[in-house]
Amino acid sequence: MFITLAKHLQPAPLPVAHDPRWARIVARDKSADGAFWYSVATTGVYCRPSCPSRRANPANVQLHNTLQAAKATGFRPCRRCNPDSPSLEAANAAMVADACRRIEASEAEPSLAELADAAGRSPGYFHRVFKAVTGLTPKDYAAAQRAARVRQGLEDGVSVTSAIYDAGFNSSGRFYEKSTGMLGMTPTRYRAGGANEEIRFAVGETSLGTILVASSRKGVASILLGQDPDALVRDLQDRFPKARLIGGDSDYEALVARVVGFVEAPALGLDLPLDVRGTAFQQRVWQALRDIPAGRTVSYAEIARRIGAPKATRAIAAACAANTLAVAIPCHRVIRKDGALSGYAWSAERKRALLDREAGRPSRA
Repeated sequence: MFITLAKHLQPAPLPVAHDPRWARIVARDKSADGAFWYSVATTGVYCRPSCPSRRANPANVQLHNTLQAAKATGFRPCRRCNPDSPSLEAANAAMVADACRRIEASEAEPSLAELADAAGRSPGYFHRVFKAVTGLTPKDYAAAQRAARVRQGLEDGVSVTSAIYDAGFNSSGRFYEKSTGMLGMTPTRYRAGGANEEIRFAVGETSLGTILVASSRKGVASILLGQDPDALVRDLQDRFPKARLIGGDSDYEALVARVVGFVEAPALGLDLPLDVRGTAFQQRVWQALRDIPAGRTVSYAEIARRIGAPKATRAIAAACAANTLAVAIPCHRVIRKDGALSGYAWSAERKRALLDREAGRPSRA
């Protein structure tokens, strides 16, 4: 008999005040909207977690996993937070997604006024929301799309002139002003797949393992860390498959020695010309990383806030992972909000050791 009864026993629900969801209601956490709802017996309404109304007594609150369950209470929807409609965050995301499709489909760059008018918002409001969601201004997003069109056209083998005008540039002069930063090389060389681009490189040793430094004519293009010199050279070949890799001479080895010295003693500083290749968003993230002083760490969320894209935390992490300039662009200084190290392309152990050295702590590696 006891066993039969035990099968039907259900765990008692947590008091609302002790339920983790209550803390999100207290914080008016917009990211919780759509995840659950709550109703208040004393007012006879149900709300979304971010509702701006005065906080209810948790003794009078019931939590609901679905909107249907909240409606089943027989209460009315709150007039302040309108829980039956999509959240403001979801509506803004849909608005920005539509604007992105408009930009991508337009031959010429749409103006801010045109995009805002199509969204039914003021230009100022639209600009703020677009940047918060994507991490880029509408103009930067359009520029990134044009750059992608140019790259695709050149890769498809069309002429440089055709690629420029097909991408929406009004004149070749405007394109050539930005072409090196956009492509990392001249358009003609990019069209040839980077063929014959000269990449000088040299390998050195540090207390954290092997380091490879490689440079184009513009500046240092890669700093890679690992254990196997041959594996690092193969990695470099994969990154620049059509370039001519040239072993560095004694002058170049002196540059590598500067990088090695910085790894061993971060207080020395590292000021090198860089050839930074990435999207407009990645470059904004990487610049924010370079602004973090040695000995300090920041969270992904803080970097997102600094570049004006507070909702782009995952994109920040992806940009850090795409970094090919170890230590020069210090993605190792970005950690999780709870203080955990998180990932690092060149191993968590090296990340910890770099942070310990920069902070003047004995290495735990």
